[in-house]
Amino acid sequence: MLLTVDIGNTNTGLCVFKGNDIVFTCSVKTDINRLSDEYGITILNLIKNANLDGKLHFALISNVVAQLDDVIKEAIEKYLKIEAHLISHKMKFPFEIDVDEPKTLGADRIANAAAVCENFKAPIIVIDFGTATTFDILDKDKKFTGGIIAPGLMIQAKSLAQFTSKLPKIRIEAPKQAVAKNTIDAMMAGIVIGHAKMIDGMIKQCEKELGQRAYVIATGGLSPVLTDCMERKFDLSDKYLTHKGIKRIYELNYERNSIKN
Repeated sequence: MLLTVDIGNTNTGLCVFKGNDIVFTCSVKTDINRLSDEYGITILNLIKNANLDGKLHFALISNVVAQLDDVIKEAIEKYLKIEAHLISHKMKFPFEIDVDEPKTLGADRIANAAAVCENFKAPIIVIDFGTATTFDILDKDKKFTGGIIAPGLMIQAKSLAQFTSKLPKIRIEAPKQAVAKNTIDAMMAGIVIGHAKMIDGMIKQCEKELGQRAYVIATGGLSPVLTDCMERKFDLSDKYLTHKGIKRIYELNYERNSIKN
């Protein structure tokens, strides 16, 4: 079985694949101050509780938090006793990377593109709602041609609470309308509806630059909050998209040299 790890700025997702089936998922809080042993013990306990200890044979990691490159890799290798590798821009992918500095491209964005490249008609726009909201774009020739990075919903909510004296912390939910009659609803309208309209506008702009309509795919836990506020609906939403992309990258780079299960 394959363990895929998606280290984000806020949470770290774990996913276990048996063949093409996802048999286990969970997440832990990402913390740059945690030691390798702390992560290792936490991950081992989660795997044991799922009755998967000793059944995993390989781990591939997507990481956007540079301080944790060695930490998570060492934790997995020490406590799960399996080989673990980090996604690099130098690996084989089912697409060509056509950006100025490939080494700066986030591993999660590479994984998102790998998940969709072979399964959908291009051009394709993948929108990932994480700490940041990212757009990953494959052109008509299925080249990774670039994208967009914008502040995510949680960043916006935290910023309003942090940099104003009277606005509170809020839980992100879909607002009923844009014109609000209280502070909480006003914040929610600004954050959620404002973000939804930004996405609508960015999709239109991307399609204008691509020269045709694109297939739009959403991933990330907060995507359902935005759906009702958007004019353009997503063609597909898949919360495990990044993990599926990590799995595809594993297949292209490591599967022949590891034990299949």
